[in-house]
Amino acid sequence: MANLKPLTALGHDAPEVLSIGAVRISERFDVALASVAARRGKAGDLASAAQGIGLPLPAPATHQAGDPWSAFWVAPEMWFVEAPFASHEDIAARLKAALGDTTSVTEQTDAWVRFDIAAPDLAPLFERLSNLDLARAPVGFASRTVIEHVGTYLVKRAAGEVVLYGPRSSAASLLHVLEVTAKSLL
Repeated sequence: MANLKPLTALGHDAPEVLSIGAVRISERFDVALASVAARRGKAGDLASAAQGIGLPLPAPATHQAGDPWSAFWVAPEMWFVEAPFASHEDIAARLKAALGDTTSVTEQTDAWVRFDIAAPDLAPLFERLSNLDLARAPVGFASRTVIEHVGTYLVKRAAGEVVLYGPRSSAASLLHVLEVTAKSLL
C-alpha cells in the first residue's frame, strides 16, 4: 500500500515561510474553508441558523473573526467561512448539517492557497501588488482583487497583517510575486 501524506499547496511537507526584510510571508494549510450562499428567499432563515451556531455573516467588504468560525463577505448573500482544520476538516458537512436548507455549502479548502503576510507597514508592498488602498482600508476589510492577473481575496486582519487567498493552482506564482515585490522594497 502506498504511503500517502498530505502536501501543502506549494507541494511541500511543511508550509513555506519567507522573511524578506520586515516582511514575513507564511503559507497556511491549517485552516478549513467553505463557501456559504443563502438560497433564494432564505437569507433571514440563514441569519437565524448562523446566529444559533455562532457563525458571523459579515457585511459587504468585511471580515469578522469568531470562535471557531470566522467569515468574510465575497458576494451578496455569500461568504467564505474559516475554521481550524484540525477540528473542522469536515467543515462543509458541519455547516450543511447546522444550516440545513437555508444555504448551499461548498467545500473550498483544497481549492485555495492561503498566505499570511505581516510587516509593520504593508501599504508599500500592496501598492505594488494590487489596486486596493491598503493604507486606508480599516481592520476587518475584505475584498476580491487581482495580483499578477490572478484573482485573489485579501483580508486585513490587523494593521500589519493581511491574509491572501489565491487559487491553489497559482500558489507558486503568487508566492513568487510576493517574494519579488518584497525584495524590491529592500
